[in-house]
Amino acid sequence: MANHFADRLSEAVKTKNTPLIVGLDPVYGRLPEQIRTNPNMNDETDIGASVDAVFDFCTRTLKVVAPLVGAVKINIAYFERYLWEGLEIYYALVSEAEALGLEVIGDVKRGDIGHTATAYAQAHLQNPEFVDMEGTITPDAITVNGFAGADGIVPFADVANEQGKGVFVWVRASNPSAAAIQDFTDASGVKMYEKLAEAVGEIANQDERIGTCGYSNIGMVVGGTSPEATTALRQKYPKCWFLVPGFGSQGATAADCVRFCNDDGLGALVNASRSILYAFDRPEYKEQFGDNWEECIEQATIDAKMKLANAQE
Repeated sequence: MANHFADRLSEAVKTKNTPLIVGLDPVYGRLPEQIRTNPNMNDETDIGASVDAVFDFCTRTLKVVAPLVGAVKINIAYFERYLWEGLEIYYALVSEAEALGLEVIGDVKRGDIGHTATAYAQAHLQNPEFVDMEGTITPDAITVNGFAGADGIVPFADVANEQGKGVFVWVRASNPSAAAIQDFTDASGVKMYEKLAEAVGEIANQDERIGTCGYSNIGMVVGGTSPEATTALRQKYPKCWFLVPGFGSQGATAADCVRFCNDDGLGALVNASRSILYAFDRPEYKEQFGDNWEECIEQATIDAKMKLANAQE
């Protein structure tokens, strides 16, 4: 197995022949009825029942999507709400996904500077060395809030280098109100997200961060719902992987998202979460597969792959 995150990621995307990744954002109230009515998992107010339900759903979902995509993004917020019991299943899911051959992105959005940033990086990227925790592993990469500038990015990037891991810095969000802040323009006409992208690009382009595939282990998070940002960023930072949220439920089209890909078909990870995760609620899949929620998720993943493939032609 390659020791450089970008090399592993490139191989995973090429093997599965798609930039699509699947996000795990599990909400108990939206889980399949078969899980929520299980006598051992039917009480949302019981933390044990809730955690078991979420874990059951996520592990089964991972097994469905693993043959189809190269990576998954696990949003830690949906597990932190269950406190330490939620964190236990977060790390268990990281291990499960790794065992299935998936690259794992921990969507943790941590951000700080100096020693605190290093502590965050070690917590989320460094595999624990404590007694009785030898089997616990951390994700292959994490998301980071980079609005403190280089001082808030370099500590994460350095730990990533040491561990053979990766970092995706939040540069341009996919939510509607992001433009009010992130598109703010300075006196020279440069937008805020462009300045942040410059800081990320300088770090990402350092020789020690580039894998044999030609890509860096430091990437950017740029929403697919802001296609006006796409072409310029892709051309300016050809060695960066872009993590692209917004495909599906947030309204970004396949054409919006594949513009982040380079000519080699690499360089972009297009994330779909709710549109795949809860496909069993969508009429077109319910009509096809009834109560078989796993087949709904499988078909939604196949359909999303096809949309992206068609947009790349």
